[in-house]
Order: sequence, then C-alpha cells, then structure tokens
Amino acid sequence: MKTTLQGLRTVLRENVCEIVFIRRRPKPGKPPMRRMLCTLDDRILNSENGRLALNYKPAGGPMPYNTDAKNLLPVWDIFMQDYRCINMIACDLIQVIPANKTFWTFFNEKLAGLSAPQKVSFMNS
Repeated sequence: MKTTLQGLRTVLRENVCEIVFIRRRPKPGKPPMRRMLCTLDDRILNSENGRLALNYKPAGGPMPYNTDAKNLLPVWDIFMQDYRCINMIACDLIQVIPANKTFWTFFNEKLAGLSAPQKVSFMNS
C-alpha cells in the first residue's frame, strides 16, 4: 500500500513497519528498491530490549537540513541499527507490527537468529 510521509510517520510512532522504497542513491550491483524494518516508537526504542537488542541510541540532535522539504523521513532501521532516511517519493507499507509484546515475539522468533547475509538478502529483496 502506498503511503505518504505524514501517514508513515504517524504509523511508525506506535508500530514497527516493513516498508519498501526507492533508494535515494542507487548502488551498483544492488536493486533500485530497498526493504526495511523500522520504527519511531519510543516504547520500543527506549526500552531495555530496545537499547540492548536493537542497539538504540537517541539522535544527536536535529538534522542539518529540512527532511520534510526533501520528502525524507528519518527512522530507526532495525537491521542496520541506526537512523536512516526513507525516500518517500515511492514508499510502500508492507506490514505493520504493533509495538508491544507482538513485536518482541516477532523479533525473537523471526529476526534474532538471522545471519548478516540473511539480513542483507531481506534488505535487497
């Protein structure tokens, strides 16, 4: 389902989402699209599990440019364990996972055991 910058921002404040979007900077040998699991939910990120399992660290301050004007949405990328900017020109919302015990069950059953190559494969598919 296509989504907008404000629509996705609202959903991410209370959920973890799987999204697919066009890369802002195409990489040779990589597909033009990127898949991501991300969130903006403070309950997940600031929890003990968020700090330990997701290596969450708060942002160091505001972005040096207006992300909304560039149609970018900064989010916490769960696999890369850092902030990333999503190009909202063409972004599809694939799955919404509630930011509660449902997410941590999903994380423990599906994500915690993935190897680095499996994570890369997910991001590039």
